[in-house]
Amino acid sequence: MPTLPVRFLPPIVWLVRLLVGAYPRWIGCAPTATQRIYFANHTSHMDTVVLWAALPAELRANTRPVAAKDYWDRGGIRGHIARDELNVVMIDRARDDPNADPLDPLREALENGFSLIIFPEGTRTPQPLPGPFRSGLYHLAMEFPTVELIPVYIENLHRSMPKGALLPVPTICTVRFGAPLARIEGETKESFLQRARDAVVALAG
Repeated sequence: MPTLPVRFLPPIVWLVRLLVGAYPRWIGCAPTATQRIYFANHTSHMDTVVLWAALPAELRANTRPVAAKDYWDRGGIRGHIARDELNVVMIDRARDDPNADPLDPLREALENGFSLIIFPEGTRTPQPLPGPFRSGLYHLAMEFPTVELIPVYIENLHRSMPKGALLPVPTICTVRFGAPLARIEGETKESFLQRARDAVVALAG
């Protein structure tokens, strides 16, 4: 497992906790250094930062959020947060090479021992429950069978910073971590993705 320098409450974590709390609730698993894919609902641009900030410092150091290159790979504060604070794995949604596989950067991160934060819906939905999951999570789960799959539900961010909002509204947000999702031999992609979504929905209470 690679190790990045662990810093005690970086500024972005202070800011997130001030604005929305980002209180973790470890319901079905414990915060351990096991290599994982955390998969969550996606309602806000803040989801990436909030889930990462909810992890303990020793886990943040080796957990990389997956995010859209066209939004995060910019100059200014947004690019600084993505590159220098979060160590984001960038997904190029406007690929120049039509044969390029968007999952390759994720595979590389997993092969190097990092955990990942992903949002299987692929885009934000301004509602409390997630929409249908896309196939990326399934492919990674099949290719990396020893990596734990942890469902996560991020509560209230669709109220704090919904799609189209420029500034977050202070609120109380909890981040609920569920039990690892098991692989079932011979399961279809459709069944797996439905189980994964159901695991996130179940954490919504």
